[in-house]
Amino acid sequence: MRAVILSAIVAAAAAETYFQESFGAGWEDRWVQSEAKSDLGKFVASAGKYYNDESADTGIKTSEDAKFYGLSAKFDSFSNEGKSLVIQFRVKHEQNIDCGGGYVKVFPSTVEGTKMDGESPYNIMFGPDICGPGTRKVHVIFSYKGENHLVKKTIACKTDEESHLYTLIVNPDNTYEVRIDGEKADGGSLYEDFDMLKPKEINDPDQSKPDDWVDETEIDDPEDVKPDDWVTESHITDPDAEKPEDWDDEMDGEWEAPQIDNPDYKGEFKPKRIPNPDYKGPWVHPQVPNPDFVDDDKLYSYSDFGVIGIDVWQVKSGTIFDDFLITDSVETAEEAVAAFKTLKEGEDKMRTAAEEEAAKKAEEEAAAAAEADEGDAEEEGDAEEEAPKDEL
Repeated sequence: MRAVILSAIVAAAAAETYFQESFGAGWEDRWVQSEAKSDLGKFVASAGKYYNDESADTGIKTSEDAKFYGLSAKFDSFSNEGKSLVIQFRVKHEQNIDCGGGYVKVFPSTVEGTKMDGESPYNIMFGPDICGPGTRKVHVIFSYKGENHLVKKTIACKTDEESHLYTLIVNPDNTYEVRIDGEKADGGSLYEDFDMLKPKEINDPDQSKPDDWVDETEIDDPEDVKPDDWVTESHITDPDAEKPEDWDDEMDGEWEAPQIDNPDYKGEFKPKRIPNPDYKGPWVHPQVPNPDFVDDDKLYSYSDFGVIGIDVWQVKSGTIFDDFLITDSVETAEEAVAAFKTLKEGEDKMRTAAEEEAAKKAEEEAAAAAEADEGDAEEEGDAEEEAPKDEL
């Protein structure tokens, strides 16, 4: 037991937090506004409409509609080789976002904050992205040898107006995990869920499907022939039609009886299908080792992390970012989840109270309006009774 406790203490002591930001006083000095575009949107400090503790819950909010945003912060360069990497942050789309990003990018230390833009090379991009009903997902993108590789599966993001905590864990065994609000949303293998490596095997270029390969499972029954009395004419001349007495061939042309649906019509004859006796099954292309395949047991590893940035476009502004954390300790991230849940409870409580108050106010206003209408109706009735009547 003592050894276990000692091991836990050593692990906790060895854990490192590379970056942490909750946007307290002086955050503007710690973050750099990009100058890559002249009309980038402005971030402002805000806890939003609902919060648990306004001071503690204040993050930075996008404040201008239809704008690109570019903001970044530096931290001491580090490599995640041989250890886990955890990227975590809180997002709240309080504006009921219609189209815009809520993700972050983690760059190498060589990226200059004033020049950061959509073309700046990053190591990892992670977080929610929403645009209409078609795009509602969590981006997980890894850069590998100069190319960005998006996760092949779709990981759903949250689309409501509440705070949510997004966590990405990347492990030295080349696995990853996405958590939302502290709960696992998805995960898997970097080998299987991303196309960073070329395939181990490829189709044998010297092989092709034989010309006589039969891959049709069924054929027409050669013994099933169309009956002699099979009727294929869909329409016939109406036998009850008669030429009108006033029909003038010279004036009206030659009279032709109208067509009607053929009651004996059976449709196009199709012989029944039977199993093909020559069927060989689907042809499988023989595989051979891919000469271009190069294995890599360090897909997860980057030699240099040093900048975190928010590089997004938003149609409708109002997204709040807060509680950034980059660490090599899953336990440290999980401790932050507890604080997030406290924040969420307070936020939900405040929202519920506001909604109840708004509903109560609406009921009172509706009741007052109804009472006023009733009073007006009574006054009109009294006025009609007091009005002088015409003398007969």
